[in-house]
Amino acid sequence: MAPFILALIPFTAPLASPGTALAAETDNQLSPAEIGAGWSLLFDGKSMEQWRNYGKEDVAPAWRIRNDAIVMTRRGGGDLITRKTWQNFELSLEWKISEGGNSGIFFLADESKNPIYVHAPEIQILDNERHSDNKKANRRSGSLYDMIAAPAESQKAAGEWNKITLAHVDGHLKAWQNDILSVDIVIGSERWNALLVRSKFATWSGFGEQPLGHIGLQDHGDEVSFKNLKIRTLSVLP
Repeated sequence: MAPFILALIPFTAPLASPGTALAAETDNQLSPAEIGAGWSLLFDGKSMEQWRNYGKEDVAPAWRIRNDAIVMTRRGGGDLITRKTWQNFELSLEWKISEGGNSGIFFLADESKNPIYVHAPEIQILDNERHSDNKKANRRSGSLYDMIAAPAESQKAAGEWNKITLAHVDGHLKAWQNDILSVDIVIGSERWNALLVRSKFATWSGFGEQPLGHIGLQDHGDEVSFKNLKIRTLSVLP
């Protein structure tokens, strides 16, 4: 996506993302501990029945299941969204981007006549080495796109699997990439608004204002893979 100021979150030592010790050893499955903690799968490795294209009721053929992952195989797939919406939640998934690739994870997405990115904030997915959107730190992988830069320590090369954990409760947003805290901000706060006015979203009416919404996976025209997608409802932030 596009420009402006970078804002680094104070970073001292890596903070493990919540739920790290609970995860199942097999992809796209839940461990007994995860089930007990309220997690549910958004993808079981076999079916995309919990997903559909933005503005449609089905999934475009460019989105396929390959090697137990959801894969955007070519341009024209369109953005995917969950069939359900969430307000206070914790999302966990793994992503892998192709060389030179760009994609993203949307959240609190509504469904209007506008493209999904007009209102929904995004956690960036990027080949930081090769893609042209790498000039600003807050447009590299794991960043809250064009607002808050993820620490360089959290970022891996294209072709490697990365883990994102995203938690949102009543406007308070936290995100971890590869178990390193990358975002911690309250949507609508003074800090949020200061970052917003310096971003490409400054004049985009309704951006980040939805109290609940869909989870989205972006079609930016490049191959990207997702696995181990799971979510649970939260009452307090982890």
